[in-house]
Amino acid sequence: MSENLKLVVGISGSSGVIYGIRFLQALAKLKIETHLVLSKWAKKNIEIETDENIDEILNVADFSYEETNMAAAISSGSFKTNGMAIIPCSMKTMSSIANGYDDNLISRAASVTIKENRRLVIVPRETPLSKIHITNMLKLSEIGVVILPAMPGFYHRPKTIEDMISHIIGKTLDQFNINNDIFTRWGTSKVT
Repeated sequence: MSENLKLVVGISGSSGVIYGIRFLQALAKLKIETHLVLSKWAKKNIEIETDENIDEILNVADFSYEETNMAAAISSGSFKTNGMAIIPCSMKTMSSIANGYDDNLISRAASVTIKENRRLVIVPRETPLSKIHITNMLKLSEIGVVILPAMPGFYHRPKTIEDMISHIIGKTLDQFNINNDIFTRWGTSKVT
């Protein structure tokens, strides 16, 4: 495993599940240990939005858990990880985390990540945002949670949707100080 890193990955029921799938695949390629939770609605969105196979996605992860398994290792602070990314993060999941509701394993693992002062990166994928959404984001940001909206940059002149997805994946990896060359960084592309 890369530098003995261990990350929890939550994929919730928001549009943009491809971000979570590509993030998980990038971590596997980098040989970083992953602990995956797919929500019920993430599974549904995978079927709606992609041609990906859920069993194959689960096999990319080193460990996977059902969202209802509140006894999973990742629900305890004594299970050490380097942090967690929820990618994409639905507004329902964000609300659950922001308000300490812990209604499933994704939000419980996020609460554990917060209470243990580990890095939590949330990648919301919703538009437009209501005042409630923004308030929940602010609440989480004020306690150190990284809010990284799925807003790809265009300075690198993406040619494909994969280029746009890779931009968000690379930026998410950066939040964990994981070296990557998944996307073109500012100043490295030729601007004409």
